[in-house]
Amino acid sequence: MPIFPPISPDTLTGKELEILRLLAGGHTVKSIAARLERSEASINERLREARRKTGVGSSRELARQLAAQKIWDKNIDLSAAASSAKIDAGPPPGRGRWSKGQMMMLIAIPLAAAGLLLTATNPLEHRETLGPAVATAAATSQLAGRWSLDVEKIPAEERPRAVMIAFAPAAGGRWHTVVTVETPDGAIQSAESTASLDGLAAPVTGSMAAVDSVSLRQPDANTLVMTLGKGGQRVSTRVYTVAMNGKTMTETIVWAAEGMPQIVTATFNRIG
Repeated sequence: MPIFPPISPDTLTGKELEILRLLAGGHTVKSIAARLERSEASINERLREARRKTGVGSSRELARQLAAQKIWDKNIDLSAAASSAKIDAGPPPGRGRWSKGQMMMLIAIPLAAAGLLLTATNPLEHRETLGPAVATAAATSQLAGRWSLDVEKIPAEERPRAVMIAFAPAAGGRWHTVVTVETPDGAIQSAESTASLDGLAAPVTGSMAAVDSVSLRQPDANTLVMTLGKGGQRVSTRVYTVAMNGKTMTETIVWAAEGMPQIVTATFNRIG
């Protein structure tokens, strides 16, 4: 399984880095194009060029790897990009950082999970006392099983060939999680962990360089809140919620970013 070497930002132009920074913050190609007042075709072309230069098959994976390397924290000069000032100055008049759709998605996150997201000052270090109800929730949850991402709902330029998640209850009320991603170029990446539900970080093993730890909470039997980290810093928080029929699962992703969080949703179908 491939483990990508560190990526030098010098390989990429200021505009390419700017677009990847927005992508890492949770934007889509459509929202980046609107924000930079460019066409989606021009954004896709720059992403294709960035993938060609770095050899990474997925634009979002490239953005995640750069974020994991804390490229954005190294004061890279993006002034060469014509539209940098627009980004640094904030959104244009009348256009907030959150769209109405994103606001609705935030409201749609289960209230218990939203409460955990808002009150956890450091989800990678905070420990909670586990009660008997937590272990029972894990044992009776419909989360257990194998799930396949509905890739047709992912924009074509960001679409992996496949994403599989397997959840299995483990001893002590913990969850064992295995994630397998087949990138657009056919490379296979995987991540595996066994974590308790007390919010304490557990190690992630495998070939996904963008994360190295996970912490879990389970506000109810069919909802799991997962915080992924790298080097002690939060990368993203994901809320997995199983539908009442037990056949579909919604993944709501809140990416770590400056200012307002960016929210993305995806749908998984049960396959086992």
